Amino acid sequence: MDKKFGFGCMRLPLLDKDDQTSFDTETFNKMVDTFLEKGFTYFDTAYVYHGYRSEEAVRESLVKRHHRDKFKLATKLPMRDFQSGEDMERIFNEQLEKCGVDYFDYYLLHNMGVNAYKKACEFDSFGFGLRKRQEGKIKNFGISFHDTPELLDEILSAHPELDFVQLQINYIDWENPGIQSRRCYEVARKHGKPIIVMEPCKGGNLALVPEKAEQLMKEYNPAASVPSWAIRFAANQEGVVMVLSGMNTMEQLLDNTSYMADFKPLVKEEYKIIERVIDIINENTAIPCTTCRYCEKDCPKNIAIPDYFALYNSAKRAVTSNLSSQFVYYMNLTANHGKAGDCIGCKQCESACPQHLKITELLKDVSAIFDVTPAFPTKK
Repeated sequence: MDKKFGFGCMRLPLLDKDDQTSFDTETFNKMVDTFLEKGFTYFDTAYVYHGYRSEEAVRESLVKRHHRDKFKLATKLPMRDFQSGEDMERIFNEQLEKCGVDYFDYYLLHNMGVNAYKKACEFDSFGFGLRKRQEGKIKNFGISFHDTPELLDEILSAHPELDFVQLQINYIDWENPGIQSRRCYEVARKHGKPIIVMEPCKGGNLALVPEKAEQLMKEYNPAASVPSWAIRFAANQEGVVMVLSGMNTMEQLLDNTSYMADFKPLVKEEYKIIERVIDIINENTAIPCTTCRYCEKDCPKNIAIPDYFALYNSAKRAVTSNLSSQFVYYMNLTANHGKAGDCIGCKQCESACPQHLKITELLKDVSAIFDVTPAFPTKK
């Protein structure tokens, strides 16, 4: 693996922010050229990104304009978009065509969670990936994962043939009970899998931290950007071979490549500052749940109350409109638990809560965000 920083193609430059397919090709071309000129080679896209058009944008700006041996390309099998083995084959061939390549350097089963795993087992998606690797159409086969460490352990135990895993790792989710970045990371390490990091800045939210937190960072290193702290935190973890960042301006690209060109590990003082930044970000947490889980025991609807509260807090902290990762975790949790809106108001949870939270009312707030707003666009 080359330099530890990859170009995520989920948030490309647009001419119209309300049209996810209105690519600013001129800007993207310049960004691609500059990225490669600075010695970086890894590009990550997916079938569903940008209204199912990201792969085409990558073809036009990267593949058509640069030799194939000058870059590494990753894309993903959309687990929600196929209903048969024939569909997987059709989509894969479509991806090769849309990207304009004969093979993918990295290919992932996308958004692996409890439902996607059941589907992957039903249609033997793991076997499909292995066959493509044997055919030379995939160089490395892995999964992108958004679920519990227990499920990740189950998957990696059952499928030691996977070459790598892609995990959401950032300092605010490291100990978040709804996302459990650290524990998922530890499972991947236990299985000896190289780790590719997604969402190191949590959709841009760790690029815009509270003023008090930014001041701490700037006092320590005035030249370091706020996002650099988040990306370096992710890159600093042992076993991480690549950190992806979605970039849509040349300014972002120049900043990120400046400190990742010759990556310097975090020092003890920087870790201490990050701990204080986490505390500042969490200071105004919407729901002060301590995740004791006393409330879950007798819930007649089996609602994952503390996990939903953690995701709600994360959503309320968001300073961008992109809340897709929280929706992903919520949907995966609802596969085996009741939704927030399923609450019948029995209040058994409230009588068990040592924090005396008005849980039934708070679940209505959670439901208003996660049970109403669609998480993803559908293919037209």
